[in-house]
Amino acid sequence: MGRTAHESVFAAIGARLLRSRHLTRAPTWIYRARAGALFGSRILMLEHIGRKSGAPRYAVLEVVGHPGADAYLVASGFGRKAQWFRNIEANPRVRVYVGSHAPRRATARVLDRAEADRTLAAYRERHPGTWERFRPVLENTLGAPITDTDSPLPIVELRCGSGD
Repeated sequence: MGRTAHESVFAAIGARLLRSRHLTRAPTWIYRARAGALFGSRILMLEHIGRKSGAPRYAVLEVVGHPGADAYLVASGFGRKAQWFRNIEANPRVRVYVGSHAPRRATARVLDRAEADRTLAAYRERHPGTWERFRPVLENTLGAPITDTDSPLPIVELRCGSGD
């Protein structure tokens, strides 16, 4: 089923907002002030190391799955070209900020396609309205449709306590 003109405009605007550095970096300051609880449990901040600079970098990401007390699943809305994604591939040792808690050391692992497909299916089931609104935005940023299998949307597991 094709998108309406309204949905296409929303997807384009949403993708453009996600590309705005000022907008996407604003939540970082809230987490650094230990006020991350304002975002609830569906958002976390990832601290990773720049693959070229070696400096700490930050990304605020939606939690698409929480399979256990020590694990979070996040999606790379810009695919494998996202800077945070490229950085965790180069160095999987990260820190995760959730709520107002102190950061926890973690290790990042990119899920294989079958695991990613299962994660997205579970997310669609838990949050159908959110998925329907943001799927077009993600498809716009990825430049490809998100299907039920072999999705181009990379999913990363952040396993806490394993980044020492």
